[in-house]
Amino acid sequence: MNKYELAVVVSAKLEDDARAEVVEKVKALITRFGGNVTDVDEWGKRRFAYEIQKMKEGFYYFIHFESDAAVPGEVEQRIRIMDHVLRYLCVKQEA
Repeated sequence: MNKYELAVVVSAKLEDDARAEVVEKVKALITRFGGNVTDVDEWGKRRFAYEIQKMKEGFYYFIHFESDAAVPGEVEQRIRIMDHVLRYLCVKQEA
């Protein structure tokens, strides 16, 4: 099992409940493909260096999980088409 960190930037236009729902969907994707979510770190609202889809700020979440090597690709495929996710990046953490 490898350790990964998934950074997700969610639209700031969403209400708190809708934002929490987006994060829960991402966590559900990870567990659906056999991953194990270990930690979710919420950084809150941050200003972007440049506009993304005519927005100047978004909410940052960092989801740490353990899984096999195929899971991050599957999760990224699904996150790519999710509404309200502006950016995402999954990186493998070194031991």
